[in-house]
Amino acid sequence: MELVVLGSGTVAPSPHRTAPAHWVSAGDVRVLLDCGAGMLHRAARHGVPWPGVTHVALTHFHPDHWGELPMLLFALRWGTLPARSTVLRVIGPAGLRTRLTVLAGALGDWVLEPGYPLEVLEIAPGERLELAPGVHLEAWKTPHTDESLAYAVQDAEVRLVYTGDTGPSDDLARFAKGCDLLLAECSLPDDQAIGIHLTPSQAGALARAAGARGLVLAHMYPAIEGTDPASVAARAFGGRVTAANDGDRFTIGVG
Repeated sequence: MELVVLGSGTVAPSPHRTAPAHWVSAGDVRVLLDCGAGMLHRAARHGVPWPGVTHVALTHFHPDHWGELPMLLFALRWGTLPARSTVLRVIGPAGLRTRLTVLAGALGDWVLEPGYPLEVLEIAPGERLELAPGVHLEAWKTPHTDESLAYAVQDAEVRLVYTGDTGPSDDLARFAKGCDLLLAECSLPDDQAIGIHLTPSQAGALARAAGARGLVLAHMYPAIEGTDPASVAARAFGGRVTAANDGDRFTIGVG
């Protein structure tokens, strides 16, 4: 399984980080975990084959996590040759269909009828979907918004857990138990902690409670720039930690 961090930032503009978007490839699956602004141009810059995306899984409806979805739908029809003909499956919390219908009213019918098959799937906490034979996506509730979810992508050998946006959560640690890689939000320094986001120490504690094999930090606000969140998280975790930058690649399940 491979992870490419296409957006390690937040809604706050940064010269170094775009909004959340993570490309995961496993077998025949090419899934985007969140689809924030800047994803397409980052994918082009870092050589990610975005026209081959098979699934988009949205954690919640804050605009930095799904604002690029309409552009992706449009680009798959008009931004690549040949134009897409295979199905794209868009997965998200309850309310996804309603929001896409509203977007179609504002932007055009192409949002729901983009010129290639589009499936919209709403997923509930605890639900598990087969993305392709042997590759599954599982959802879990996080304490952030009413609808916010974490996701696990799992194949026969590897399990990646992406927290999305979350505050500290024992339930989330249990969901992530034994994962090969925990991709965790790490929004703010420890001295700026708030209940609906994680600090480096909290992300490290989550990884430790989950018994994760490795920890990658993302979703970093400018306030954390110039600090060393990986070292802080490592003290709480006791394992390998990377503070991701846009374009960073991770091969999971090797070494």
